[in-house]
Order: sequence, then structure tokens, then C-alpha cells
Amino acid sequence: MKIEKCTIEDVSVLACMNKCLIEDERSSNPMNLSELEARMKGFIEGDYDAYFFKDGETTVGYALVDRTAKPLYLRQFYIDREQRRKHYGKSAFRALLEYLGTDCIDIDVLPWNEAGVAFWKSLGFAEQYVAMRYKEQ
Repeated sequence: MKIEKCTIEDVSVLACMNKCLIEDERSSNPMNLSELEARMKGFIEGDYDAYFFKDGETTVGYALVDRTAKPLYLRQFYIDREQRRKHYGKSAFRALLEYLGTDCIDIDVLPWNEAGVAFWKSLGFAEQYVAMRYKEQ
């Protein structure tokens, strides 16, 4: 697994992958593709770095990491739908940690995203806290 740091020129590809991630995790994020592009541009021009996961010349996914957080914060992690069940997720995560030179990183997972929770727990993640929100119906 190869890690390739993204540039501002990669924003449209990253936004498309982010849209798929939002759909897959059943997020309530209502942003359209142009809004996601603008947000991704802001991330990359700000405190975040984005990385493509590559198998040869094939991009199999990406990650978005807050480089200023202590420990580092993995905000987005996505493996292309066509590339799942090939162990890319685990190898990409391990390669990312090695690339970043860290052995500690934080994530958030939506509680109804059972596949996501199971994936991260299989890598050794443990819950640190439970965040909750009240909203009048």
C-alpha cells in the first residue's frame, strides 16, 4: 500500500469520495458536491492533510487528517466500494500510521454505522467517550 499526499488539485476527487463516505455511513450531512469541494479545499488550505491510498496506479481510498491535533485526528477514512473486502482498509490504516510516524490517533464513528464501528474495533480502537445531542422533534 502506497500513501500519496494530496494537493489542492485533488479536491474534486476527494469531494466525490467524501460524498460516497457520507452516503455509506448514513450521515446527516446535507452538503452537495460543490459544497463538499469547497469544504475540502478549506480543510487542505487549513489544518488538514489528505492522503490517497494506492495499490499500484489504482486509488483505493483516502484519509483526511488534522495534523495540528494532539493526538492526530483522523476525520475521514474511505475505501472505494469496489475495493472493499480485499483487506485494503487495514493495510491502508497501518500504512497511514507509519507514514505519519505515530502510534496514536483519534477518530469519530457514527453509532448506527455498525460496519464502521466493527472495522475500527477490529484494529484495536476503544471507545473514549459517548457524545450525545438533543434536538426537539
